[in-house]
Amino acid sequence: MYSNWPTLTPLFPLVENDADADHESSLSRNCPYLDTVKRSMLDFDFEKLCSVSLSNHNVYACLVCGKYFQGRGKSSYAYLHSIHERHHVFINLKTLKVYCLPDGYEVIDSSLNDITFVLKPQFQKDEVSRFDVEAKTSHDLLRKPYQPGFIGLNNIKANDYVNVVLQALVHIPLIRDFFINEKNYKDHKTPLVETFGELVRKMWNSRAFKAQVSPHELIQAVSTASQGTFKPGYQSDAADFLSWFLNALHRELGGTKKPNSSVIYRAFQGRVEVTTRPLISDSSEEGEKGLKSEEEREAEERDQQERTVTEEVSSLFLTLELPPPPLFKNELDRNIIPQIPLQDLLNKFSGMRWVVRMSFFFLLSNQNQKFFSFFSFLLLVLVGCQEECPAALPSPVPSTILDHSHQEILQEQLGL
Repeated sequence: MYSNWPTLTPLFPLVENDADADHESSLSRNCPYLDTVKRSMLDFDFEKLCSVSLSNHNVYACLVCGKYFQGRGKSSYAYLHSIHERHHVFINLKTLKVYCLPDGYEVIDSSLNDITFVLKPQFQKDEVSRFDVEAKTSHDLLRKPYQPGFIGLNNIKANDYVNVVLQALVHIPLIRDFFINEKNYKDHKTPLVETFGELVRKMWNSRAFKAQVSPHELIQAVSTASQGTFKPGYQSDAADFLSWFLNALHRELGGTKKPNSSVIYRAFQGRVEVTTRPLISDSSEEGEKGLKSEEEREAEERDQQERTVTEEVSSLFLTLELPPPPLFKNELDRNIIPQIPLQDLLNKFSGMRWVVRMSFFFLLSNQNQKFFSFFSFLLLVLVGCQEECPAALPSPVPSTILDHSHQEILQEQLGL
């Protein structure tokens, strides 16, 4: 289709041609081709690259077919596309200005405001404050209802572990309200921070064209920032990604080791008191000849007290271990899924339960943990799930994101 196009230099001539186009079209006019705009073809979730040159510089979207092209000067890909395909309406993906090609004049028309809003949603403070108060129902282009914030994320290819983390984070008010306003991180606009902010705004958009969002740009930014540790097409662990993602956002927002140095630490950082002591065995040093004498046990207990170490450990989330699945199956030839109260799992942090740990040098020790300072929002990561989770929290399932009020209830239940 584009075989007769001339060979173009990707960057500099296109910039010069755009300058010439701006000089030629100093006046904005109404465009007679606005009725050719097809909103159902528009998808602004993908990486903003020219479909021909694969450049991200000065990219325009065709509002008729939805494809991305570079430049709008007389030798640009967008200009040639307007001539070959007779698609005349284009929007600059950065400036949000709409142009009619090949004439090159800017189009100012209020009927295009919905497109610019979908490309770059904006929210007022009073609108954000009502997110957690009013359950608003919106409709997409096909008139299908959806609730802003509670929409699906496309599984591009084995990125479900990313989606589950993003769905949790965008519903935390402190995180959502920070990233939904671009001014809050204007001094820290790295690709990771910027694409996450765009995703938050798109998921809470009440005027979206479709009731799902593709995290394509964010996944590309994650792949680059993690140096390929988390990349498209490869499955990874959600807990590992959560840990990396929170620390990466904290670092790129200018956070330090100090508490409350970023919105990530203000939302998630808490401290857990960890006490570690050596494990005392029941057998004597001579092997299996008998139990230890009273003097040996008292000496070991004194040594244990001297070697007991208590420290405060900062954490962004807590890990809860699920029990193994049952050995026997029920009459339906399925493993019975045990019902586990959340309180039982959180007893790990009551300070009363000692757990045997193995160190790097294979030395056994006892360890207990308890809350030292509560988190603003408590993220709970359940480990031990295989392809099917071998255990379930009783219905109704408590949220794995707990605020201060929920933590106070847990504190009373755990006797802290």
